[in-house]
Amino acid sequence: MVIPTAQPLVEARVRLVVFDWAGTVIDHGCRAPAAIFQAAFAEAGVPITEAEARAPMGLPKLDHIRAIGGAVQERWRAVHGTPFGEEEARAVYARFLPMQIAVVADYADVIPGAPEVVADLRGRGIRIGSTTGYTRAIMDACVAKAAAQGFAPDAMVCAGDMATGRPGPMMMFRLMIELDAYPPAAVVKVGDTPVDMQEGRNAGAWAIGVTDTGNEIGLTAAELAALPEAERDQRRARAARALIGAGAHQVIRSVADLPTAIALIEARLAAGEKP
Repeated sequence: MVIPTAQPLVEARVRLVVFDWAGTVIDHGCRAPAAIFQAAFAEAGVPITEAEARAPMGLPKLDHIRAIGGAVQERWRAVHGTPFGEEEARAVYARFLPMQIAVVADYADVIPGAPEVVADLRGRGIRIGSTTGYTRAIMDACVAKAAAQGFAPDAMVCAGDMATGRPGPMMMFRLMIELDAYPPAAVVKVGDTPVDMQEGRNAGAWAIGVTDTGNEIGLTAAELAALPEAERDQRRARAARALIGAGAHQVIRSVADLPTAIALIEARLAAGEKP
């Protein structure tokens, strides 16, 4: 019996790019969630630092709160006399959610270059997806503002839409199904946190990390520009190390630099490489 030779499912090109939101396509510096995590824990009587608020960034927001609570367990017990457990995490989340919904649109300015990059990708037949650690209720408060500025994905999966969220691959898999994009080697995840990189790698996709606009640096565009060049470069290098350590195949400064990164991935695909 002659066994037919397996044929590739698609030509060697990218078919889907999946963007994170805050710190990647909106909210330069990923300021909105960091500030609200701090406010929610302060209301609960256990103030946290900005670094503690940012450390688990990229996770679904309830998981993020669980992670912060675990990290500040001793302080929590000193204040409340009990450990930080599931009941406490949900109580902090109940404080966090309405505060985040109330302000998220104020931080929804689209990062320069994002609309032009999306138009370029669509012109090449590439679909646009998004995953986020924000819930759909939070996203409902900011997607219209982003769309008015030129960023609107073809499909979006939010925290809570699936049984498990990032860094697991299920949100990515749902987008691949919905947008008919396969195999995973034809998919690229773009984000600003280690969790984004892990999500992409866990889905078998390429992962591209963003430094200047994201959580790892955590500054507005004006704040970043005001730094001395040497310090700016040091922060970029530190952010790049964190993203590469989490699995990034490439690191770029901004989503505006994405077309060159996509071209490099397509060259690797043409050479027979996979993520």
